Amino acid sequence: MIRLNKYMSEAGVCSRREADRLIEAGKVTVDGMKATVGMQIEEGQKVCLNGKPVEKDKKDKLILLAVNKPRGVVCSEKSQGGDVNIIDFLHYPKRITYVGRLDKDSEGLLLMTNHGDIINKMMRAANGHEKEYEVTVDKEFNDRFLKDMAAGVHLKELDVTTRPCQVERLGKKKFKIILTQGLNRQIRRMCKELGFHVTGIKRVRIMNIHLGHLTTGGYRNVTEAEIQELMYLLEDSSNEPGYPQELNEEDMQDDE
Repeated sequence: MIRLNKYMSEAGVCSRREADRLIEAGKVTVDGMKATVGMQIEEGQKVCLNGKPVEKDKKDKLILLAVNKPRGVVCSEKSQGGDVNIIDFLHYPKRITYVGRLDKDSEGLLLMTNHGDIINKMMRAANGHEKEYEVTVDKEFNDRFLKDMAAGVHLKELDVTTRPCQVERLGKKKFKIILTQGLNRQIRRMCKELGFHVTGIKRVRIMNIHLGHLTTGGYRNVTEAEIQELMYLLEDSSNEPGYPQELNEEDMQDDE
């Protein structure tokens, strides 16, 4: 027996959290019957998403792509309101999904994979893995702003204080920030609380994988050496999707 959301995650369809959403929306069936959140399935049962079979093939080789997401492309499995989603944008020949979201107006490093457990291990906030961003705001800031960002900012909308983080000046209106959590629009909300408006966000690193000089809209295969280091870093990470009870799942959406 295996939980349905884990089965879908290991099949590379989506993360467990996304699987639960799809199940709740009535888009998943098991042996022709609508699935329910939390249900378990046995080997041989037929799982379908939107009428198409979901099959887990243990022989599938790990796919892990580093993508330089352009502004305007949304991290979603489907098209919404005329927006171009990342799946359609890449038009990759095999089924892959994104590791954590980037906001529509943000750009930079996005990882795509067919391995659901990697998604859960990398993005679960409790595992504390680093994500690095370059951020531009609408006006010049002083050192006090950097210290306040680094110390943690109370977000009134979510009624939560962000974790202490690393912040470094890159220019009069530009700074680098390294986060170990993924609250929805976190950087934008932090800056807003301190009186600044974000005009640009670029993610340049997730754990040991760097954006580098990847062309906007382009992608590359993560190297074998990078994968080996990543697997070492993930060795002690939990793949169970757990989040603080006081926050709903939309509030926990990665990333900035």
